Amino acid sequence: MNDVLKRPIVVIGIGEIGSVFARGFLRLGHPVYPVTRGMDKASVAEVLPEPEAVLLSVGENDLHTQLTSLPENWKSSLILIQNELLPKDWQPYDLNPTVASVWFEKKKGQDVKVVVSTPVYGKKAQLVSAALNALDIPTTTINDAAQMTFELVRKNYYILLSNIAGLKEGGTVSELWANHQQLAKDILKDVHAIQVFLTGQSLDNEELTKAMLLAFEGDPDHGCMGRSAPERLKRALEIAYQAGIDVPTLKRIAYELE
Repeated sequence: MNDVLKRPIVVIGIGEIGSVFARGFLRLGHPVYPVTRGMDKASVAEVLPEPEAVLLSVGENDLHTQLTSLPENWKSSLILIQNELLPKDWQPYDLNPTVASVWFEKKKGQDVKVVVSTPVYGKKAQLVSAALNALDIPTTTINDAAQMTFELVRKNYYILLSNIAGLKEGGTVSELWANHQQLAKDILKDVHAIQVFLTGQSLDNEELTKAMLLAFEGDPDHGCMGRSAPERLKRALEIAYQAGIDVPTLKRIAYELE
């Protein structure tokens, strides 16, 4: 490729978050090629065999389908940004991706809203950070795999607690911690047990809770119950059931919502 031109970047899933990354890559001078749901990735990979990066930006439920069908020549430059993401999601595919734990929100018709700095880990971390920084979105480069796992679990704490508690109490994250702290702690106890199982590691619940609360402070008016909340509760219960983990608070909330 001509030295003047930067290598292309492929974005699989060009929703609200994917479009933010695409805009950042464009700011850096990289041509961006979106791969939408109806497109054949293998055919695109023949035309773009050596992209600078391949950003996978799809929902949690589509992650494994996409990883299974990912062209071989794209695997070495993969970037993952999904919610509820953990190493066990990519390890079965023999992947070593760049991973970002996204801490900004982008809704249709609204500009980007930053909660806290977005941690990024992996060989494309500099590229991801440069793209987000070009849009005034702060990032933190993580150099240790164990620390990145902590960051991913921290995000899972935030998402699962706010969504599941929101099903019962509604409100904002600041209201949740101020008015329903015991419920929040009970939910986190169940969430913690699930995360320990999924990571296969000992995790520090106190440190994770402190880190999560920093994100609460970053956007205190963030609404608890997202549209995916019922699905997140259902998925958490299914994992707990399959692993034989007792999650009494999650079970009680699910029962009360029936």
